[in-house]
Amino acid sequence: MSSGIAAQGTVAEGYEAVREEFEATLAEERAGHSAQLAAYVDGQQAVDLWGGPGIEADSLTGVFSSTKGAAHLAVALLVQDGALELDQEVRHYWPEFAAAGKQRITLRELLAHRAGLAGVDGGLTVEELADDRLIAERLAAQRPHWRPGAAFGYHALVIGALTGEVVRRVTGLTMQEFYEKRIRAPYGIDFYMGLPEDQEHRVLDTQPMDPTPEQKRALREGGAGPLSLRGIGFNLNHPELTALETLPNFRVVRAGGPASVGGMANARGLTRMYAAAISGVDGKEPLLTPDTAAEFAQIHSTGYDLVLRQQGAFALGFSAVSDTYPFLGARAFGHSGAAGSQAFADPGRGLAFGYNRRRFAFPGGAAPEAGRLAKAVYDCAA
Repeated sequence: MSSGIAAQGTVAEGYEAVREEFEATLAEERAGHSAQLAAYVDGQQAVDLWGGPGIEADSLTGVFSSTKGAAHLAVALLVQDGALELDQEVRHYWPEFAAAGKQRITLRELLAHRAGLAGVDGGLTVEELADDRLIAERLAAQRPHWRPGAAFGYHALVIGALTGEVVRRVTGLTMQEFYEKRIRAPYGIDFYMGLPEDQEHRVLDTQPMDPTPEQKRALREGGAGPLSLRGIGFNLNHPELTALETLPNFRVVRAGGPASVGGMANARGLTRMYAAAISGVDGKEPLLTPDTAAEFAQIHSTGYDLVLRQQGAFALGFSAVSDTYPFLGARAFGHSGAAGSQAFADPGRGLAFGYNRRRFAFPGGAAPEAGRLAKAVYDCAA
């Protein structure tokens, strides 16, 4: 039954239930909620919906850590090409990285958030957060916060800078340049890692979280100290603290496109990227072979996350979305973003999914409604 709030856009025959679920989420959320939803099945778009104040199908918002999916699709391509080897030590590509007890960290361990470099000692300004090369230089000299390989913890703001420096050392291109040349431009993907100024007119500022009184209390009680692993991982250790929610609202971040958190996209772009990865689009071949996709989707870290302080699981550069959504195939891979975005590919179903929202969701990370929307799409595809 319809919620009475109409979504704009289209769904393919057989996907009407997805529209109903999307309209229900628009009705359930608090005032001012705007969102986009898209899905491809076997390389063909099946869902293209949007709704809420001020948002259009091609509006761009900051997608935070969903950017990691774009960055590590680039790494997967270089592994597939033979330019990178997962079990090679990082110092082989980036000699300076070997300082302070990091000699034996492999690329595989780095991608699996096992390197112990969850954040930068002393923290980072907004301008520094936008500069992957500066972050990489500082972390190359830093001692890990835990023995590499002994545990894992989410490298929330820095993993793309670390893997991006490896990409730069082997290709001569920054992660952003390689992604643009090899992935975004050839496949017509509306997902930027470094937003050109001529696209600024499509940008919607990220809206801050609007928590209930109960949610505010939970946030206070769960607060981390600035020098804790969580504090370092989320840059709470810088004396001039910048709220994570506001990062995409700075032009320096949008222009720099830091590969951990700086991507600008819409649901169409998120979804098309994952469709290009596993199915190909518009007659183009898939970016990844089934073997490469399976290796990067394989869970490498599971258990207690030292930074997030909760149970979790990571594949190689991607999150283990099948752990989050058990209805998905075991070889699904993707990444959520702090404001609530969620995007993934499920090769077994030929499914690519992307959800994006403008207002920060509580408590951060994939929005609760993203799972319901993904299940609706999955059920229709099945």
